[in-house]
Amino acid sequence: MQNQHDSKPCKFVSFSGIDGAGKSTQIAKLRARLQDAGMRVELVTFWDDVARLKRIREGAGHTLFKGEKGVGSPDKPVNRRDKNVRSWPMSVVRLGLYFVDALSLRATVGKALRSGADFVICDRYIYDELANLNLGNPASRAYVRMIMKLVPRPNVSYFLDADPVAARARKPEYPLDFLHISRASYFTLIKLVGGITVIPPTSIKDAERQVMHHALSLLSSDKIQDQLTEHLVGER
Repeated sequence: MQNQHDSKPCKFVSFSGIDGAGKSTQIAKLRARLQDAGMRVELVTFWDDVARLKRIREGAGHTLFKGEKGVGSPDKPVNRRDKNVRSWPMSVVRLGLYFVDALSLRATVGKALRSGADFVICDRYIYDELANLNLGNPASRAYVRMIMKLVPRPNVSYFLDADPVAARARKPEYPLDFLHISRASYFTLIKLVGGITVIPPTSIKDAERQVMHHALSLLSSDKIQDQLTEHLVGER
């Protein structure tokens, strides 16, 4: 007998943004809401499940560029040196790494979409890598278009915008000037690839409402829509 979930297409959303934008918080809230509504949710974490050659990448940032390891926190900041290294040799290396990651992403997301889940949520996406490229360069823009032909497009792609100063205060890992550059690069990428929903800087609660508003539009079950809507109305 076919499971009631199997007849409905799996929905696919992704979250992107500069470090400290609040992606993990919004992912956890959306995931909890969907699960409370009886939906099966598959989480794909880009660095853990998709990225390849991680030891080499981590080693380069630590050994070659003298960056620190770990995740920064307000009481324990770190000084990372990896994606904020913008030399041309590193840019060439990134082109190869991101191509491999794109192929891995295609396979990983494809497997998740066939897992029987109702929702697949990606914690970061290929956008978060492509935003590290010099998108003012025509060759880089052509590369982005090529990569986008390889990867599946989410039903909704969220970009959580954030003030770089506030984001660094929450997650102090990269210099403030890099966060400004990174934020601007995301907006260039958004214009280039299209189809990305921008959640402007706001409170955690308001961001959650906006995320849920777009997630509701993906659902085909009126019952589940009503359950999720009740959560939102009850908190106003």
